[in-house]
Amino acid sequence: MKKPEEFQWCAERLKALADPERLRILTVLLAGPRHVSALADELDDAIVKVSHHLGVLRHSGIVRTTKHGRHVEYAVSPDVFAVANISEEGSYLDLGCCRLELPIEKDARRKRN
Repeated sequence: MKKPEEFQWCAERLKALADPERLRILTVLLAGPRHVSALADELDDAIVKVSHHLGVLRHSGIVRTTKHGRHVEYAVSPDVFAVANISEEGSYLDLGCCRLELPIEKDARRKRN
């Protein structure tokens, strides 16, 4: 049986994912890393709003950042992302205590492989 700390850790990640905007951001990031301005453009949303949601996802360990000069690139952390199977139509986030299935575009699947 898992320890109480492991359930707490998983619950924190689930809380971070319990927002429709964050789930939208994740589905875009599944196609590959993006800068906050590119994400905001793709989602047709304000940069400040997208930046806030990225901060929550980063703090929970779901998203990682890489600095490129003055710009920060966001990507789904490889610790929590796994493609279920190349032939399947989905992907999932492995949160340790459970998996969250997310849609992934066929074009995004080709980019990741």
